[in-house]
Amino acid sequence: MMRLAAKVSRSMRNGSSFSFPVPKPPLLSPPPIRQFSANSSTFTANPVALEMIKYATCLARDQKTEESYARGLLVLEQCESTQPDDNSKGLVELARSTLLFERGSHEAAIERLGKLQDLSLSSIAIKVAGSEALVGIYLERYQEDAASAVADLALQFLGTIRQEMGDGGGFEVLEARVKALKGLIELICGNLNSAQSVFEGVQRERFFNGNTTLSYGEFLHGMRKFSTAKELYQKVIRTMSEIKDFSDPNNLGACNMTSEEVAIAASCALGQLEAHMGNFNDAEEILTAALKKTEEHFGPHHPKIGVILTCIALMYRLKATAEHSSALLIQEGLFRRAIELLKAPPLEVDGASENVYRKDIIALARGGYAETLCVQKSRKAEGERLKNWAEAAWGNRWMSLGEALELSESSPKVPVVDTRICRAV
Repeated sequence: MMRLAAKVSRSMRNGSSFSFPVPKPPLLSPPPIRQFSANSSTFTANPVALEMIKYATCLARDQKTEESYARGLLVLEQCESTQPDDNSKGLVELARSTLLFERGSHEAAIERLGKLQDLSLSSIAIKVAGSEALVGIYLERYQEDAASAVADLALQFLGTIRQEMGDGGGFEVLEARVKALKGLIELICGNLNSAQSVFEGVQRERFFNGNTTLSYGEFLHGMRKFSTAKELYQKVIRTMSEIKDFSDPNNLGACNMTSEEVAIAASCALGQLEAHMGNFNDAEEILTAALKKTEEHFGPHHPKIGVILTCIALMYRLKATAEHSSALLIQEGLFRRAIELLKAPPLEVDGASENVYRKDIIALARGGYAETLCVQKSRKAEGERLKNWAEAAWGNRWMSLGEALELSESSPKVPVVDTRICRAV
């Protein structure tokens, strides 16, 4: 099922347009189930591979430069060539895709995830982690159809395993993770009833991990079910802090779906929730801590920093409105820095362009910045230009950009920034 990813990657590198195909029956045929054992979700990873992956990751993130990431990737390349089994090679591919993603090489990360298809894996957990990472990248790139196709293939694959091997093999947790991906896709597409059905089904199965719990929390948060969402966010943060063995198959992740990304996203979501509830002191403390963690993990100039800064600026905007005060200078400074870090395109570039990455967040930042300028007579024209671009870029199905910025109490839904995929859900 990963060959589709490689096809997308080749098309992107060649500069040609690519329309994600509707999967045909042959593509849905999974590998022979006989190669998977009942304990395939609890494989024992090669300790040498784990140590080399850990070393390469630390090497890459030490200075967070092109050179340091290149050194880390070289170690992983050498590591893969020495591994005696494909499961260990699969772990290396997950690590390589993660470092490439963090460096901003999304197409190369997709290509590495596609290489998992060529391995004779007995570990279903590695396949699920690869599919989850692909979905995460596609969602960040606004390719919902591609994300949905990957999730559908993974579900059919796991369904076939369930039919042939029955329950009790540890596959249920992995299946719940893929179902939660479908719920996140439905949420982003504005299909709230479908998203609710998926998330409630996963909840009944009681197989939650960080990503599944976080996505369901975002759904509840967006629907203003604040107390329940808060419990889920806190559960994610607590669970992530308790994880010690990142080689556990159920904890495997890659790219924007790693445990580090989940922990940061949960903290940022909790900070937003506190702001939506009017608890601004708590919101500021939580968002500031999330910002610090993001800087430590990605470095001070990564676009993810711009995402967190946008959330902080929006918190100050809400606070100023609630307290009938003015914090224009603070908001303006935060929005302007966020726009810079997000690598926002020039205003001449169409805000609705499919080639604009993170356009949801850029729209929020530019829209909020525009509001601070429009109240200044000498800068109103500049503010209007920013506002027009932001409104064109905003793609939320349930509210306008103005409604998202104002957050009226009468609105049935609030926007939630998901830092994993850099989108407002």
